Amino acid sequence: MNPRLDLLQPYPFERLRQLFAGVEPPAGLRPVRLSIGEPQHATPAFIQEALVMNLRGLSAYPTTAGGDALRETIAAWLTQRYALTPIDPAHEVLPVCGSREALFAFAQAVVDASAAKPLVVCPNPFYQIYEGAALLSGAEPVFLNQLPENDFGLDLDSLSAAEWSRVQLMFVCSPGNPTGKVLQLEDWKRLFEYADRYGFVIAADECYSEIYFDEGKPPLGALEAAKALGRTGYERLVVFSSLSKRSNVPGLRSGFVAGDRAVLKQFLLYRTYHGCAMSLPVQAASVAAWRDETHVRDNRTLYREKFAALKPVLDPALPVQLPDAGFYFWARTPIDDREFARELFAATHVTVLPGQFLSRESRGVNPGAGFVRIALVASHEECIEAAQRIASFVARRFGAA
Repeated sequence: MNPRLDLLQPYPFERLRQLFAGVEPPAGLRPVRLSIGEPQHATPAFIQEALVMNLRGLSAYPTTAGGDALRETIAAWLTQRYALTPIDPAHEVLPVCGSREALFAFAQAVVDASAAKPLVVCPNPFYQIYEGAALLSGAEPVFLNQLPENDFGLDLDSLSAAEWSRVQLMFVCSPGNPTGKVLQLEDWKRLFEYADRYGFVIAADECYSEIYFDEGKPPLGALEAAKALGRTGYERLVVFSSLSKRSNVPGLRSGFVAGDRAVLKQFLLYRTYHGCAMSLPVQAASVAAWRDETHVRDNRTLYREKFAALKPVLDPALPVQLPDAGFYFWARTPIDDREFARELFAATHVTVLPGQFLSRESRGVNPGAGFVRIALVASHEECIEAAQRIASFVARRFGAA
């Protein structure tokens, strides 16, 4: 077996299962799971219909590059969403079976394991796929702490020039999971300067890009920032996005990568052997989803209403700030985050995710310690009920107002 498999840490939800072992929550309370970022709003009917109406496509092998209709639809969406010079659907877009699969595979294609001690940079806290992808590609993951005292910015100065010179790939998540931080143009300018200076590729994870508060101010995207800074060829930049959060279809496993055509050409070669082509029915459903914005606006409204309703309930107990975007509260805990999550579950049957399960100690700091991630994915009624249980638990346990 690949010895690097032994370097992988248990996934956060396996650690959560172990944390809750032996705990029996109150039987009279229905469970409310706010731990996993799995959208639970209804999948739009027209997407389901497009999938079913094209089931005849199951009789054909799909191409790894995807059909023209899907690539052209994604290119049109990107061009419109980010006010770009028209994206080339043939060379700057590649459909993928969800961003998770593609983020992992991308590191395997990009990292040159024969180089001396290659590094892959990850935000911290982070989506654990980044770490696993780095380790199994033959690289060492290094982490940039994102702390509240620095407005959750990426601490680029925490790595030395010698370390940056070994970096081959950098994962960036904006809007961030779990912090909700959206990178601004100055942040991207500095990231591009580092990529140019040290020659690494940026993998920008934007799967939360369509969950935001102000309809007039959507989050800045990496391709949009590149264009604004004169980088129209998107050198050393590849963006990952998905329909899972945007369109409430996590089971569809549909997304895309877009950006640097030279990088995508090589990534397509890798994927031809990797065996991850999107089926034709899923492609048809994806075309329908990317072409419609009404359901996306409706989806944002549901999250907006939940944030507005939950914040005043949680604030007296767990002071929370609205994220820049996304559907998480990143909340401080009055005790160790693992103990808090376990006690909360035992008392209320509400599940939240300890921040330490989403982070690693770096430079003597674990930026997830003392936080929990609260995913506002359940129904409005369930989220309100969960917030009330959390507030009552904190008041009883810690004497909060």
